[in-house]
Amino acid sequence: MATVLVVEDDDYVRSAIIQELSRRQHAVRSAGRALDALREIAQNPPDAVILDLGLPDLDGSEALKMVRSISSVPVIVATARDNEAEIVRLLEAGADDYLVKPFSGDHLNARLDAVLRRARAVTPPSVLRISGLTVDLNRREATVNGVPLTLTRREFDLLAYLAARADRVVSRKELLTEVWQQSYGDDQTIDVHLSWLRRKLGESASAPRYLHTVRGVGVMLITPL
Repeated sequence: MATVLVVEDDDYVRSAIIQELSRRQHAVRSAGRALDALREIAQNPPDAVILDLGLPDLDGSEALKMVRSISSVPVIVATARDNEAEIVRLLEAGADDYLVKPFSGDHLNARLDAVLRRARAVTPPSVLRISGLTVDLNRREATVNGVPLTLTRREFDLLAYLAARADRVVSRKELLTEVWQQSYGDDQTIDVHLSWLRRKLGESASAPRYLHTVRGVGVMLITPL
């Protein structure tokens, strides 16, 4: 059994999907708007999301990007759009799978089971602990020696990305691509955010504890001795 969030504004379609998933013993929550879905994912993370693209407040493709900025939850896009280029774009934007409407209950459950198997096989820990640093990915909270850090969204994303790869050098290009979602950009943006993050961690570039710059290569969050 899994907890599934169904994001669909059509009452009839939403009811049919909920009925089918409930029949398979899944716990189902639903939302009819993208912003309601994002709030639900942030506050009560589900095991998987079925995301319609034709939402009233925000196009589903934009909603997908916002989901990916806060969560790695498996997302199956449910769409009436069967254009191959559009489907490829959605998969590249972070969708784990897609279903073209109309689809059968059996088809839906087969795709859901597949993404859940993949997610459970590679699910990283939701709480990262590196010496006195704790990063809770689901709650989007971080503490140092039990003291909460007040971080912006980007600062948390940067810290979480580096913490998940502790003791490995991460290149600036990788940070731009994975944290900023940009294929190119100014290294100064990274330097500024690293400076702010260091200050909040109680360190500096000249006297680092967690964040170490590897000149000409990138940044590494190390486990202090």
